[in-house]
Amino acid sequence: MAHRRETVQMEQRWTNARIATMADDELGLIDDGVIAAKDGRIVYAGPAGGAPTSEAHIHDCQGRLITPGLIDCHTHLVHGGNRANEWAMRLEGATYEEIARAGGGIVSTMRATREASEDDLVESALPRLDALIAEGVTTIEIKSGYGLSTADELKMLRAARALGRRRAIRIEPTFLGAHALPPEYKGDSDAYIDLVVGEMMSAAASLATAVDAFCEGIGFSPAQCERVIEAAKAHGLAVKLHAEQLSALHGSALAAKFGALSADHLEHATDDDIGAMAVAGTVAVLLPGAYYFMRETQLPPIAAMRRHGVRIALATDNNPGTSPTTSLLLMLNMGATLFGLTVVEALRGVTVNAAAALGLAAEIGTLEAGKACDLAIWDVTDPAELVYRIGFNPLHQRIKDGQ
Repeated sequence: MAHRRETVQMEQRWTNARIATMADDELGLIDDGVIAAKDGRIVYAGPAGGAPTSEAHIHDCQGRLITPGLIDCHTHLVHGGNRANEWAMRLEGATYEEIARAGGGIVSTMRATREASEDDLVESALPRLDALIAEGVTTIEIKSGYGLSTADELKMLRAARALGRRRAIRIEPTFLGAHALPPEYKGDSDAYIDLVVGEMMSAAASLATAVDAFCEGIGFSPAQCERVIEAAKAHGLAVKLHAEQLSALHGSALAAKFGALSADHLEHATDDDIGAMAVAGTVAVLLPGAYYFMRETQLPPIAAMRRHGVRIALATDNNPGTSPTTSLLLMLNMGATLFGLTVVEALRGVTVNAAAALGLAAEIGTLEAGKACDLAIWDVTDPAELVYRIGFNPLHQRIKDGQ
């Protein structure tokens, strides 16, 4: 009888590196550091003097900086069409609300998404995904929310999952059925929420890892969002919430009430909202791309977040209407330049805090033994360069699960 030989993966070891582990409250910098991994997991991350001496495949990093693989924790990457014409309208003075109420905005993308096949959605999203991968992103959240019917929301979630089979990246699909009111439900948002929390949620539960809703005057009321959150909890799904982007409806406090992973945008959040998030451990996901693209003037309450000790994450909010960016590195600079984040806050915002915003802090986001070996190796030595430069991508190599 022939015996099958099990393939044992040789230990991989990255040496002669400057490592930003993110494992403390700062960047966790280690000069002359080593990372060792086996079977896709980190087995050592620390000074060279304490590194394993077992047989390994050695990668000499020649002094380069290594960070955890970057995490984009809020995107709408899968969608049909684009909204360049609406952007031109805004340049001529139209507001986001005016465009939305005139049938543009999310509803215009809904039409294009409904017309697209699942394969179409995958193919159109791949270039956007590849741009993020090229900047060291190893995990990305992708929301539905442009189908706004059961069949089309499921199509979007399947497309998001398909992207993870086409590329070496971790995909976290989020069900965002409560994103906008589709035209067929005009004037009856409660009836649409009935659909979201019933048929849609039941069907999406096997495809999504979390549920989100747009708590806003042009979206859904706090009471309606609470129904969505309660349904998500009943299905065992994590929750997130678009909150306080355009007005103060205290959606962030609502998110905190239910122990949401994150509340996102937050320009109009109050001190009480931020305090509630701190108590609940809800991450503040800031989206400077949308702030910039919409030419907003109300800054998120960063001082309150610091005072209350709320964790801050940064994300692209990649979407066709208000943040058509595929650069998480640019969000680092915008977070610092527009919102006043420090280098430490910005870099933790796309690593350890972004992992927490996805409920994955035990798996990714820091360089520690036991975690996935997701690395970004940079042709720089000073972490500040990743935040300081604009339009500059110094990625040397991206490692996903040790490969």
